[in-house]
Amino acid sequence: MAERWLVALDVDGTVLHEDGSLDEEIVRAVGEARDRGHEVTLATGRSWATTQPVLERLGIEPAFVVCANGALTLGLGDDGAYERVHVEVFDPTAVLERIRGHLPNGKFMVELPDGFRLYTAGMQDWNLDDAREVPFAELLGVDATRVVVISPDHEIEEFLGLVEGMGLHQVSYAIGWTAWLDIAPDGVSKATALERVRDRLGIPSELVLVAGDGRNDLEMLHWAGSTGRAVAMGQAPAEVRAAATEVAGTVGEAGLAPVLDTLP
Repeated sequence: MAERWLVALDVDGTVLHEDGSLDEEIVRAVGEARDRGHEVTLATGRSWATTQPVLERLGIEPAFVVCANGALTLGLGDDGAYERVHVEVFDPTAVLERIRGHLPNGKFMVELPDGFRLYTAGMQDWNLDDAREVPFAELLGVDATRVVVISPDHEIEEFLGLVEGMGLHQVSYAIGWTAWLDIAPDGVSKATALERVRDRLGIPSELVLVAGDGRNDLEMLHWAGSTGRAVAMGQAPAEVRAAATEVAGTVGEAGLAPVLDTLP
């Protein structure tokens, strides 16, 4: 039998299209990689509530799943249910107040350790299951695994410059395709969580393959690419493609499938 690889896949823009649809070619390639003995999992900025349905659509039950950009790792229990095995939290008060000073019209969401989310008015484009609208003040002083900030008034390039000038320290952050900011506890990323998973599974670092398309995948790509395979999707921003060791086709072309088919 071929050696087992750890295969960690971003969700949006890598596995799923922007509209949430999933190519059958991806389902096939993921299933066949799993059937060849590889550990295929997801590493996403999504909450667990919105990640679990993707696992079901792919037909996989990995030993561990990484959510909230690395702040939350779930493990598959003996009873077949997932449980939180590692949670990173921080007090978002200072960073929220700083950002609001720069983005008075920003929309905010805070994810709590149990997956419940608190959000301010204007987040209607997001999945708001297991969530509650609150005044901005109620976002402060809580234990958070993740903070999302949306600025509908800015184009992405303008937003990038604005965020660089905010002086965000003691947190990890990534900027999405549109003008939204994803914030995690300091030093936490998909890479830190996946290194913990890799160690728990006993898989050598040279037998790691990751695939992603966003700026929140940069650390993951650098981590995997140092010894293994780091795949950027074809539509990824230039800086993300530059961080990878190989570039796949676009998500619109089901570009992930040929990559997975190269695994032994």
